[in-house]
Amino acid sequence: MGEEEEASKGEEDTVEEIRRMSGYGGDVIAVGGFPASEYESESDSDLAAAEIMIIWAIQGPTSFAPNTLVSQSSLELRLDACGHSLSILQSPCSLNTPGVTGSVMWDSGVVLGKFLEHSVDSKLLSLEGKKIVELGSGCGLVGCVAALLGGNVVLTDLPDRLRLLKKNVDTNLQRGDTRGSAVVQELVWGDDPDPDLIEPFPDYVLGSDVIYSEEAVHHLIQTLVQLCGDQTTIFLSGELRNDAVLEYFLESALKHFAIGRVEQTQWHPDYRSRRVVLYVLEKKSKRCLVDVSSLNQSC
Repeated sequence: MGEEEEASKGEEDTVEEIRRMSGYGGDVIAVGGFPASEYESESDSDLAAAEIMIIWAIQGPTSFAPNTLVSQSSLELRLDACGHSLSILQSPCSLNTPGVTGSVMWDSGVVLGKFLEHSVDSKLLSLEGKKIVELGSGCGLVGCVAALLGGNVVLTDLPDRLRLLKKNVDTNLQRGDTRGSAVVQELVWGDDPDPDLIEPFPDYVLGSDVIYSEEAVHHLIQTLVQLCGDQTTIFLSGELRNDAVLEYFLESALKHFAIGRVEQTQWHPDYRSRRVVLYVLEKKSKRCLVDVSSLNQSC
């Protein structure tokens, strides 16, 4: 039996609950956190563990080569999106610096950017005039695509990552034909966000390859809780490289958010990868609002 047949068989053997999120018109596979769910009685840790087993069984990420959509050794990534030819500059030499991954593109960023474009074209998503915050913007591809789709985007990253980010934003969005807008701003996960980021709360929060270590996960979730209001929708795409870290993220995030997984059939047909997963998160109901100072508190 071939890899595609095995994956198809795994999908057929898996019983999954279909849900809808308020900020995305497509179906999602329920991971957990939804009201009146058949999984409501299961613990967050059990739900997270089950999701990891399903993902690794269906997609078999370690059987596929990483970064098939990008070339991290190149100084530039060229990509057509939203009727534009984008030129995304990279800094491959920075990969030798421990902890620095945002200086080059990863498949998850390309997947998320093209997913947004495809979803808008398919009328499943509208970013026109929406306030959008991107976390860990890195080279800035996802934020640039969101701005071209009409969003008013704030691209954020650590202070030492902003120079390359600003250059890519200026290169690709200063032509006068951008439907939305884009600004670059410093944001350190775990720190209190600037008031302009949360007053009002963003309509969408975006992130690609932001789930990479347990320490980063703790600060990431703290920032997501701070950034998101009851009407905020989060899209996160991640590289399937470490099942333990992803499981830790899911277990922690389920304390605060309903989480759905977007099947690859809803991604852009030319930009899919078995080594990438895409989640949609929305805050649990107003009755379940939590104190940001205690990330261990659940509803």
